[in-house]
Amino acid sequence: MDILSSLMDGFATALTPMNLLYALIGVILGTAVGVLPGIGPAMTVALLLPVATVLEPTSAFIMFAGIYYGGMFGGSTTSILLNTPGESSSVITAIEGNLMAKAGRAAQALATAAIGSFVAGAIGTTLLVVFAPTVVQFAVSLGSPSYFAIMVLALLAVTAVLGSSRLRGFASLGLGLAIGLVGLDIVSGQARLTFGLPLLSDGLDVVVVAVAIFAVGEALWVAAHLRRTPLEIIPVGTPWMGKKDWKRSWKPWLRGTAFGFPFGALPAGGAEIPTFLSYVTEKRLSKHPEEFGKGAIEGVAGPEAANNAAAAGTLTPMLALGLPTNATAAVMLAAFVQFGIQPGPLLFENEGPLVWALIASLFIGNFLLLLVNLPLAPVWAKLLRLPRPYLYAGILFFATLGAYSVNLQAFDLAILLVLGALGFLMRRYGLPVLPLILGVILGPRLEKQLRQTLQLSAGDVSGLWSEPIAVVVYIIVALVLLWPFLFKMWRRLRPQPAGFAATGGPAVAGPAVAGPAVAGPAAGPAAAPGVEGPAEAKDRSDSTHANHGVNHGQEKS
Repeated sequence: MDILSSLMDGFATALTPMNLLYALIGVILGTAVGVLPGIGPAMTVALLLPVATVLEPTSAFIMFAGIYYGGMFGGSTTSILLNTPGESSSVITAIEGNLMAKAGRAAQALATAAIGSFVAGAIGTTLLVVFAPTVVQFAVSLGSPSYFAIMVLALLAVTAVLGSSRLRGFASLGLGLAIGLVGLDIVSGQARLTFGLPLLSDGLDVVVVAVAIFAVGEALWVAAHLRRTPLEIIPVGTPWMGKKDWKRSWKPWLRGTAFGFPFGALPAGGAEIPTFLSYVTEKRLSKHPEEFGKGAIEGVAGPEAANNAAAAGTLTPMLALGLPTNATAAVMLAAFVQFGIQPGPLLFENEGPLVWALIASLFIGNFLLLLVNLPLAPVWAKLLRLPRPYLYAGILFFATLGAYSVNLQAFDLAILLVLGALGFLMRRYGLPVLPLILGVILGPRLEKQLRQTLQLSAGDVSGLWSEPIAVVVYIIVALVLLWPFLFKMWRRLRPQPAGFAATGGPAVAGPAVAGPAVAGPAAGPAAAPGVEGPAEAKDRSDSTHANHGVNHGQEKS
């Protein structure tokens, strides 16, 4: 009952005219940036961080949440109309969605994506309401050793599965932790990595870092691959669904939601894996398997539901533990720091009205997304004709303006350019961006928990595993790090059944054999996203669209 009353108070706050306006702005802006290839919600939230300082924190986070949900939905529009995912988590949608569009069923594909996103978002947000307070109650009982171990697990789990190699993922994490060290030591006051520059004594502003890595780095990278050939956009009217489409879509919506939420809540879960699993499941359960690879509506409904349910799942550890599991959540965590709000298990207790207003706004924003996107689908299609040079020039302008407005110092512009060049080079050499951002944000908090743990144990290292939860977490950390080696040894020692090597082994398990990689649209135009999408998507965070499949589409533009 306490949760229900808190949620009702949150609705009372979120339904004020001003907050409703910010929710509407958020979902429209989020859908727009999700539609445009190469621009994601993480970049948009990063660009708006400096602007948001003039808003009330509650209004700012309601707008950010709208951008996040809208971005998750908007990526499906380009996947369906262009076969170019605007979001890495929409790669699977492109497989059947674009084929439906080419068959003259773009309206039905967009409709099932919109309604499926609404259903999954509503169920996922309800699960967030149920589980987040429970996670908080568990988290507040943890001591510094356990919380330190959980943060180590979050960092390593996210890093270990990103990038084309683990080495690149850990290199990115190392860069982030190093940037987080810049400034004065919190205990001794010793200058660290300041290079004798007094302006670095307070450290690098996380807003400047986020804007540089996401906005500047991404804009430079995409601009380097621009082509001036016009986009071939499939025309579409107002989305609609017939009775048969409804009958074939409602079960995939529910199954996709069941896949998406738990994966979104897990470190390194993301939205790419559940969308892939949803596609494979629908292909196996469908009464019309022959349509897969030709434009099956189940192949759009399930993955889109999984995508939006994962978005709700991601907010559970972010709000309950202060641990982001994707790039947008990481930037939103930076916004908490910017507003002087301490993220973590005490967030619900210290900032309860803000958190419950934010959660209530997710229900409202989800409903607004449905109202806005069904009639505005033709408008989003026209938005795709916006010249890319103008678009990215505008991004660089607002990034520069936003970074300068943080401290009104030209020195921040130099930092912006240096870190923007770093973001460009990371994309060029395949280093994922998310570990760096997590290192910058969580690094100082990790150091604080480590110091507290060692102080409690009088400097004894055994204090790090002095709590049962910490021991369990370290065992999981060891499994995460050693699993590839153990798996290779197991494959070498275990007798291989006939045909095992040909299918690629259990690394992708049964689904990959019957899924989109082999029996799906391998022969169709969307084969590349189907085969390489999930792996490529994990190579970048959901705001880092420099994976090969997405860039291939961008080079066409």
